Amino acid sequence: MMEQRNKVCGVDVHKKFLIATILSRDGTKIQKRYSTDIDHLFNFRDWILENNRDCVAIESTGVYWYPVNAVLENKVELILANAHQIKHTPGRKTDSIDSEWIAEVAINNLIDPSRIFPKEERDLRRLTRTRESLVKIRSQFKNQVHQGLESCSIKLSSVLSDNFGKSGRHILNGLINGKDIDHI
Repeated sequence: MMEQRNKVCGVDVHKKFLIATILSRDGTKIQKRYSTDIDHLFNFRDWILENNRDCVAIESTGVYWYPVNAVLENKVELILANAHQIKHTPGRKTDSIDSEWIAEVAINNLIDPSRIFPKEERDLRRLTRTRESLVKIRSQFKNQVHQGLESCSIKLSSVLSDNFGKSGRHILNGLINGKDIDHI
């Protein structure tokens, strides 16, 4: 059985601001709006810590939750909620209502939290994804060079195993410098 939460904070985060609602089991509600620049996020963190809540629940909205996680990490329990899981009933929607709803589902333990990887793993994942992206871009450029050569009837791939190996680069540099292919 999950432990009962007595005081939680629900956060509806956007690009430029967030709305935070601290909700207590006795029905007490405190709501504040903060800008998402770093100074205001530190003010938000201080407000959260001053109010002795059990946890902070936040909807995983794009990358906007990352800075909130960064200022709260190792300070409070953060519950990252899947947006589809905590979707509110249709009707009048405001950021304040969304923030309060997130707090409501958190205080009643109705959120199956998404995994937040440790900082080292997040950094490794980011670096790995960046590397994959750069390798893909490099391959696209190589393919463009290959197509450009083929369109000029220069068939380097027929005589070289790697157009970008030592010999291939020597030939490409010669062509770039205006030398005739027969004189390279």
